[in-house]
Amino acid sequence: MAPTLRTERLLLEPYVLEDEDDFVTLFRDGQVSQWMGNGPASEAEYRALFGRIFTKVYAQDLFDVWAVRRNGRFAGHAEIKPADVAEGHEIIYALTPDLWGSGLGRELAEAIVAHGFDTLGLGEVYATVAAPNGASLAVLDRIGFEHVRDMAEDDGSITRVLRRRAAGPTRQG
Repeated sequence: MAPTLRTERLLLEPYVLEDEDDFVTLFRDGQVSQWMGNGPASEAEYRALFGRIFTKVYAQDLFDVWAVRRNGRFAGHAEIKPADVAEGHEIIYALTPDLWGSGLGRELAEAIVAHGFDTLGLGEVYATVAAPNGASLAVLDRIGFEHVRDMAEDDGSITRVLRRRAAGPTRQG
């Protein structure tokens, strides 16, 4: 199970069953879902995805995934997981739109990256971002990610693959 992480303003902790409605609301928000996975999905698909966090991800200890909280309320989603497209571990994060522009995206991304380097012992971490998602690209640029390559998607869109390398010795990679 994912460890609890704390930043100055955020708490990242494993999901609990009571988070399901907040999770579904986050991912059903068009401003969020346009940048996540394959885009918007149905409520039933998001509820099934939430269920798999418990029945698969946590049950099999596959990777770290968190509910993000601010001042005790649900504020977003975060994970770090192996990803073939990135040839390593990829960070994924989303905040509720009411928190965008507050610097919390940077704080959240930094926390996930630090966990990858310091706890998981990774030598590098990746992120994949839709080319038009300027806000996420700017956040990742500010915290030291570099552009590796672009991937053309089946629908003709472009996904940017970014990487950040650890500064010092690591246990892996």
